[in-house]
Amino acid sequence: MEINLISDTITKPTYEMLQYMFNAQVGDDVYKQDPTVIELETRVAEFFGMEAGLFFPSGTMANQTAIKLHTQPGEQLIADKYAHVYHYEGGGVSFNSGVSCCLIDGDRGMINAAQVAAAINDPEFYHSPLTSLVCVENTTNKGGGACYELDDLREIKKVCDANNLKFHLDGARIWNALVAKRQNPKEFGAIFDTISVCLSKGLGAPIGSVLLGSKADIHRALRIRKIFGGGMRQVGYLAAAGLYALAHNIERLAEDHRRAKEIAAVLATKPWVAAIEPVETNILIFSLAEGYKDHLLIEKLKQKNISISSMGHNKLRIVTHLDYREVMHTYVLETLSKF
Repeated sequence: MEINLISDTITKPTYEMLQYMFNAQVGDDVYKQDPTVIELETRVAEFFGMEAGLFFPSGTMANQTAIKLHTQPGEQLIADKYAHVYHYEGGGVSFNSGVSCCLIDGDRGMINAAQVAAAINDPEFYHSPLTSLVCVENTTNKGGGACYELDDLREIKKVCDANNLKFHLDGARIWNALVAKRQNPKEFGAIFDTISVCLSKGLGAPIGSVLLGSKADIHRALRIRKIFGGGMRQVGYLAAAGLYALAHNIERLAEDHRRAKEIAAVLATKPWVAAIEPVETNILIFSLAEGYKDHLLIEKLKQKNISISSMGHNKLRIVTHLDYREVMHTYVLETLSKF
């Protein structure tokens, strides 16, 4: 029994999802003639109370399209120092959009309105790049799956409105936040100019993200996606997986959250664990006590058929997901208890 807790991206479609994909009605999406893609885009947009959506092969392309949409070369966006758009998108902010990043030292990957206001460059001071966009991530990846409070996001939105800034949400794991905080997705739609949501992490689809926004923004995003090489043909087979995931795999995220917290509870009893980030969703980040090496723990766990990942600096990450079943969870808890 191999147990992979490296990421929630490692899941494989279930038999039922594959059958749903197999039976999808498809067309040429480059000509906007794929009915299943159109259904997915419409359904996700309605779920968040936004005007339109656009299907993407990856969350990175969706985020990069949003940045290109909201900025001009030479401008600057504001984000937390842990932001996915900065750390894990291949330098696309600068390569694709010619934009620099002003990074904020937030709390577990989350920034607040006061920090955003302090980071905005004076638009009349032409020696500095013009601030044009704020990007936040919910849940935060490097922040250990932390979730924003809606009121905090509304305060940032006020700062954006007062300074003529656009506001983008990298919502790769927004589904986890919605379940953990019992939040209304339409409240997010009312706050942000654009939102990217991922279907291939907690929801278990094999691929795909959707960018949400106004009809005008999504019309412009269609051209940007084309420039980035994201035009797809009979992609309804993949969009069908997203539709199945939306219908069957959102509420069950609570199981992933419970299991992550139970693993954290066992780790908290171990003298070789120095600290554990607060666990709100399905991501658990912990650091080892002085004298212990992360690569040695990873190797010992591999010998027990359990895979986790290192984040460097003696920090490790565990991510629970759809394919991590209860029998696996029991084994992991027993194994860690004996270490």
